[in-house]
Amino acid sequence: MSDPVVRVDTTGQVPPYEQIRAQLAALIRTGRLAEGERLPTVRQLATDLGLAPGTVARAYRELEAAELIRTRRGAGTRVAPLPPDTYAHDAGRLTTLARDFTSAARALGADTEDILTAVRDALEPGSPSSPPAPGSGSATRGHRTADVATTVVQRLPGGAAG
Repeated sequence: MSDPVVRVDTTGQVPPYEQIRAQLAALIRTGRLAEGERLPTVRQLATDLGLAPGTVARAYRELEAAELIRTRRGAGTRVAPLPPDTYAHDAGRLTTLARDFTSAARALGADTEDILTAVRDALEPGSPSSPPAPGSGSATRGHRTADVATTVVQRLPGGAAG
């Protein structure tokens, strides 16, 4: 499996700190970032994403408040042990998310098979039918990408647009 990636769309309606918070929370809750893994420093991630350090700091503060990460002087920011109820999900919310996604996909002209393929690809990144990840080819204006590895963040080729 490749290193987890955080993508930020600076032109979207969702604030960048919330995009970072949501993506890191999902990576932690799904186990793609394991307990004890070190996250990049606020400054490093901000630099790699082309954002202000305060934006990343806010995302980290909210992740700490949710008890998903811990920051300790000298030890950096690491993934915290998951609370026991982390794997429980709200079936109603999941159904709502699925309906929202399906509606948006149909508005784009996708049929049922297209939608199922997209979901499978999202569940198994890097599968043969997956399109190239945003930021892995030419840069798209407003989209910024960073690999979140255990101790270092590296910019994907063409990942940050100016």
